[in-house]
Amino acid sequence: MAFSEELFAQRPWIAHYPPGVPAEIAPEPDLTLVEMWRQSRSRHGARLALESFGARMTYEELGAAADLVTVWLQEAGLAKGDRVAIMSPNVMAYPAILLGILQAGGVAVNVNPLYTSRELEFQIVDSTPRFLFVLENFVATVAAVVDRLKLERIVLVAPGDLLGARGALINFVSRRIKKAVPKVALPKAVAFSAALRAARGKRPRAVSISENDLAILQYTGGTTGSAKGAMLLHRNLVANIVQSVAWFAPQLEGKGATIMVTALPLYHIYALTACFWFQMRVGGACLLIANPRDIPGFVKTLRKSTFHIFAGVNTLYNVLADHPDIGKVDFSRVLFCIAGGMAMQPAVARKWRKLTGKAIIEGYGLSETSPVVCANRPDIEEFSGTVGYPLPSTEISIRNSAGESAPLGEAGEICVRGPQVMAGYWDRPMATEGAMTADGFFRTGDVGVMLPDGQIKIVDRLKDVIIVSGFNVYPNEVEEVLVEHPMVREAAVIGRPFGASGEEVVAFVVPREQGVTEQDLRHFCRERLTGYKMPREFIFREELPKSNVGKVLRRSLKESLSN
Repeated sequence: MAFSEELFAQRPWIAHYPPGVPAEIAPEPDLTLVEMWRQSRSRHGARLALESFGARMTYEELGAAADLVTVWLQEAGLAKGDRVAIMSPNVMAYPAILLGILQAGGVAVNVNPLYTSRELEFQIVDSTPRFLFVLENFVATVAAVVDRLKLERIVLVAPGDLLGARGALINFVSRRIKKAVPKVALPKAVAFSAALRAARGKRPRAVSISENDLAILQYTGGTTGSAKGAMLLHRNLVANIVQSVAWFAPQLEGKGATIMVTALPLYHIYALTACFWFQMRVGGACLLIANPRDIPGFVKTLRKSTFHIFAGVNTLYNVLADHPDIGKVDFSRVLFCIAGGMAMQPAVARKWRKLTGKAIIEGYGLSETSPVVCANRPDIEEFSGTVGYPLPSTEISIRNSAGESAPLGEAGEICVRGPQVMAGYWDRPMATEGAMTADGFFRTGDVGVMLPDGQIKIVDRLKDVIIVSGFNVYPNEVEEVLVEHPMVREAAVIGRPFGASGEEVVAFVVPREQGVTEQDLRHFCRERLTGYKMPREFIFREELPKSNVGKVLRRSLKESLSN
């Protein structure tokens, strides 16, 4: 059945929306992130907004801290539209810094604190921020290239900032006992605590901010080459927040204020929108996890915390479900668990469902779409294997290699049109033009299928498809088979040039325990995969390279084979 213009106009997915979810969103005219935040601060001032390392902060307290950041930036000469970089994990100071930048009319540039100096230099040179807020634990990375960065001031944030007396102890342990802070002197540096003291007693100056102003430069992960800054306007992010709230609000009705486990980094757009901004809009709170890689510490925090919503990616759900103490965590209050950022594997979803009693609600999005494009219904009882339906006011078209609409059920490139789609790539007009279709859809680079009811099923990344003797092999499919093996913890599949057939399939495997052999896996796959999809080689690894949100970096694995 062809995906006709008539069918597209009908948008079949709308008939399958949860009760109470509108087909279109209608944000307030000229609503910006700053105004949205002011509304939440006014409505929920005394409510819990953030929890970190056992310390708590209300909406009003967060607002007061953000005001001080705004004052300091304005006193330092920040003008509307100037960029300010934030290089920090999920510590209490991060939201205050972000809000302070936006209130001053600035543009926040999110920087991964785990970047190498080379990666940091590229992003700072590309985005030209005037100021950089950096967690002091990563000061050595900045120091290595600071002479080549045109930064006016560097603000050093401590892990315990804004945590009160508890924070002072955390900072002492971090600096003196753990020695996590390198002894490096930075020019033009000021402590975050000193910056706040200098701003006390002063009020922020009002700044006229439009919905069409740039709010955030969100750099893509760089998995397809050099990173590009997606220009997310206030209206893009506001739209996606309103879309997400509309999708989940019926499920939250009557449940009161909720706490969301926020382990994914806020410098990544998934957590920033789906965790922080979502919770701020509905009057909930974020339980900030500064180091989700410390799984024992993470599980310990979960054991002593109350929470209602969980957000993660496949790799995080997998490693948590395997931890020996996860059974001691109380999941009885959990309303729903969401996943995105990478393909969710059915085997992992089943483990999580058995552990918590909750099906994982998988969604799909990109940095360029603020990020959420579609999501499963919040009321599903079992993992669906799809990424659900397009959100309100979102259109999805599956296009073939000729750029034409593909028939329902046929794989093609997922193309998206909606108010959450970015304004373009920072300082890259040619890249922006190449990412858009003639009729205004954003080309995601992902291969997907639209089902008859409008659900979207992700097949793989276009660039990751392996061509074996003219046949398409999708790595996700092979990986899903491999992780079904009881002795396989993780797997990643890539293509490698191979004679007349074009490419061959290579599988990287992280075993759960010693003893599994290539022969075991070959026999297991042979029963489940047709011949051309079979891995020609199995390479065992202790771990797989991952991005800042836990997405397996297939490109790095390809590079390891060529070295």
